[in-house]
Amino acid sequence: MLIPQEEWERDKVALCEAYGLELDPRKALNLQYELLQAGLADVEVGLQKSLLEIDENGCVRLPKIRAAEEDPDLWHTNQALSNAIGATQLPDVILEIDSRTQISTTLLGRQPEDAEELIALYAGLLAHGTEINAKAAAAMIPGVPVSRVTAAMRMLEAPGRLRAANDSVVAFQQRFPIVKLWSDGKKASSDMMALDATRHLSIARTDPRRKTAAAGIYTHILGSYPVIFDQPIVLMTRQDAPAVHGIEVYNSNSDDRIKVDLLAVDTHGYTYSGMSVAKLLKFDLCPQLAGLPDCKIWTPRSIKVSEALEEIAIPAITEKAIREGWDQTMRLIASIKSGRVSVAWALARHGSAAAGDDVRRCLDQYGRLLRSVFLCDYFTNDVFRREIHTLLNRGESVHLLQRAIYYGRITAERGRRRDELKSISGSHALLTNVVIGWNTMKLQETVDRLKSSGQRIDDSVLRRIGPVHFGHINFRGTMSFSVARYASVLLKGEMASKRAPARRAEK
Repeated sequence: MLIPQEEWERDKVALCEAYGLELDPRKALNLQYELLQAGLADVEVGLQKSLLEIDENGCVRLPKIRAAEEDPDLWHTNQALSNAIGATQLPDVILEIDSRTQISTTLLGRQPEDAEELIALYAGLLAHGTEINAKAAAAMIPGVPVSRVTAAMRMLEAPGRLRAANDSVVAFQQRFPIVKLWSDGKKASSDMMALDATRHLSIARTDPRRKTAAAGIYTHILGSYPVIFDQPIVLMTRQDAPAVHGIEVYNSNSDDRIKVDLLAVDTHGYTYSGMSVAKLLKFDLCPQLAGLPDCKIWTPRSIKVSEALEEIAIPAITEKAIREGWDQTMRLIASIKSGRVSVAWALARHGSAAAGDDVRRCLDQYGRLLRSVFLCDYFTNDVFRREIHTLLNRGESVHLLQRAIYYGRITAERGRRRDELKSISGSHALLTNVVIGWNTMKLQETVDRLKSSGQRIDDSVLRRIGPVHFGHINFRGTMSFSVARYASVLLKGEMASKRAPARRAEK
């Protein structure tokens, strides 16, 4: 599991240099102390300028974030773009994105032999990623037998294929210039979406809001809207492990893509240990905290707090616990980076049940320090606070699209196996990304066409128009896939027949 202790003692200097870890706890603490002292000074200035206040109960009070003013140009531009794009059918969206990203080849591990195999693959994707089953998919898509849909569904359970297909669609969407107006690719949000299910499902629990059994699908969403990671989780559990795990997988899977360095989560998505592990893995876990008036700033006793902040400061961070557990904490993080253990295992192993463990105490105390630094920024920086809210709101807008794609429930015969649950989650994410990628492409094409005709469209307006609208896409009814239009790109036989005349011409 972890790097063996003997190996760690021998190679820890080289490992920490390779993974960018600081082996000396004093250097790591001094950096955070400097940030905390600067943050405390900003909080004091904010109090003097009435940007925040501390009430008689010692609770922090912040003014509400003002909603952006309504812009008439935004409404008119949005309507003009929607009208120019027009209505379409889900099969046409899937085919066009497949022709540009080759997701069918990724999912099959080879090019489809013929149109029947390609359509059966799409049917399997729809049977996993929406509320319909294999029989319903065969009924909606004429000419596809149930047996082929079932075989395609089983094939989609092969490890890694859905994730690779999702990555290719995300990479396609990120290529368009309009995406840079939405985000720089370095920020993301994560949250759980509950899918209705039966109580017999292993990960199902009672949803407290709707009072029905539901399963959790945890998704990570870039600031530019695509779903970059998905996983099924047990409903009503702490979500710090899936939150940190998703970004670690995304950041480590490719050296070419931009790394995420900030992840916005809600209150369920963080713990002190989670914040520590995230920071040591080179990104910040930024929670939108419920019960803000109860938030206190934890400080070490070595940092003097002004009288104005004494009511919200708790001088209880134990530097000794951080120093004593730092070496083994670096061993844990190096084990994660080397692939020996997962983030989920690390946080479960050193969670609240591990009270008294040196690594657990180190992660807990260091996480309290990190949260204090974060709160100082959150209290005093209106732009930063708005950014956290914006990221989470964009995640909610993606959830609306996801619910339009999967509006039913996971039936009793579905999701009994872990592989099937992952396929449901991955297929759902892939269909979501296909729609987002298609919308982005059409938005870019329409904007370019309107600008070339002399119409002026401000970037400030485009920045507020996202690619998650879905009212123009028909997700239901009989589905007809016009494979012939894309056969030369998607089908192996068509590709071979095109290459043969070319080779004869060369001779």
